[in-house]
Amino acid sequence: MGLSTHVLDTMHGTPAAGMRVALYSTEGETATLLKQFVLNQDGRNPDGLLLDNDHLQPGTYRLLFDVSGYYRARGVALPEPNFLGKVSLDFGIADAAQHYHVPLLVSPWSYSTYRGS
Repeated sequence: MGLSTHVLDTMHGTPAAGMRVALYSTEGETATLLKQFVLNQDGRNPDGLLLDNDHLQPGTYRLLFDVSGYYRARGVALPEPNFLGKVSLDFGIADAAQHYHVPLLVSPWSYSTYRGS
């Protein structure tokens, strides 16, 4: 089933097209970069799944979302230092046969996430 993400910009009420995202596998304090990408017009990875069934393994992962870079690129005036720079979501995969969807709802001032479907 694999791993996917989707980012919605709650300030503008749109997908977060153009946001930079990085995916890491983690083990303790060590993080290994697996891929970097820029979200498409729908706020999703343009290549589809971040990891497919063949590459998703049980373990811990991190998604790192460049929130301040995205809002600056959209022309939003942010204070310095800005409230949210990069949002880091650490999560675990217990059963690699299931689908794991990690959405992010974000503004310059807040974010929320959940395990989606």
